[in-house]
Amino acid sequence: MPDLSSTKPFSRFEWQIAWKYLRARRKEGGVSIMSIISLVGVALAVFALIVTLAIRSGFRTEFVDAVIGANAHITVYAPKSRNELGGLVNMMTDFDGVAERAAAVPGVTRAAPIIVGQVMASANGRNAGVEVFGEKPEDLMTIPFMAEPEETYGDPARFSEGVAMGAEVAFNLGLQVGDFVTIISPEGTKLPFGGTSPRVGEYEVVYIFRAGHYQTDNTRIYMPFGEAQSFFDREGVADQIEVFIDDPEAVDAVSDGVFEATGGVSYLQTWKDRLGRYLRALQMEDNVMFILLSILVLVASLNIVSGLVMLVKNKGRDIGILRTMGLTEGSVLRIFFICGAAIGLAGTAIGVITGCLFAIYIDPIFDAFNYIVGGGAWDPSVRMISELPAELKLADVLSAMALSLGLSFTITYFPARRAARMNPVEALRYE
Repeated sequence: MPDLSSTKPFSRFEWQIAWKYLRARRKEGGVSIMSIISLVGVALAVFALIVTLAIRSGFRTEFVDAVIGANAHITVYAPKSRNELGGLVNMMTDFDGVAERAAAVPGVTRAAPIIVGQVMASANGRNAGVEVFGEKPEDLMTIPFMAEPEETYGDPARFSEGVAMGAEVAFNLGLQVGDFVTIISPEGTKLPFGGTSPRVGEYEVVYIFRAGHYQTDNTRIYMPFGEAQSFFDREGVADQIEVFIDDPEAVDAVSDGVFEATGGVSYLQTWKDRLGRYLRALQMEDNVMFILLSILVLVASLNIVSGLVMLVKNKGRDIGILRTMGLTEGSVLRIFFICGAAIGLAGTAIGVITGCLFAIYIDPIFDAFNYIVGGGAWDPSVRMISELPAELKLADVLSAMALSLGLSFTITYFPARRAARMNPVEALRYE
């Protein structure tokens, strides 16, 4: 018979005894129904944590894409100066040179000078407040959503002959390709005897696009750069340089290079500067959600204690016999630790697998559920998105696994320690 007092930790016989206890039926003093409930509880908690984190990541990505997908990642401005009307404006004279230097920065995919103005568009007796972007014809189709729009009408090659507008702008004004739209700017020309006169221009609609971004489709009109300079009285200047990069999340690192390339004549604003409050709110919501679901994992893990305590109570006679045969306290502790840890490990594994599968196939699952309930479970017209976004990230899965296993292993130690300290004489007194 081996010397049980000199065996290495987690020896083969310790695993065998623990496995025997886990396999034993309830009437034999094995794993109780509480342990099965604990396993299911841990699995469900980990499942919920992974799915929630995936959906939160998906919504964050949808939010960021919706906001920055149609807007510059970095905007380069010239120092403000006063125009003839006394208003503060950005006048950039060397806009081609600034755009060329910005485009040469590593990570930049597009840099183009633009003119921006708030105007009123009018057609068919209808009016709408819109934002006009003056773009060079060769730069128009390099805009990400212009390169891959959801719907298009007309010919972008004719952009230099008219204007391009969002589909919802055209719908609200009752316009089609070939119709004319009147654009009125309140920042008019200065009259000889004081006051100003609004600028008015009539342009043919040569291209209609649907970008899939609410703000862009409902409020944006693109005008040829030269025509925008003339209409907004920006002859020889540009308002700003819009810069797009290949990785919007790395905008802080790229902006430093853009600033160095255009430094001395400009200041920058990144998309994070514009959306900082919203991103912080999303991050705070993610943290709160993780904490709340962590409590759920903790409650599920605590059930392991109940099952392990019952197991220790049922196996008191076995503990007494093993101790009298020379089994050390450490071996007893490890045997029951293996029992509790196995439940936590199995529950975590089941939760991770089911949670990942649910996040990956969330759209077919919701489609099936919609079909079963007869529709209405997910209405795109109400929620403004056609599908439930879910983005499974390795970091989220690993954090859920680490949390579940850490809690399971930690709380398992205490009932295992109680079993190890059981007095063998007391355990066998009534046997």
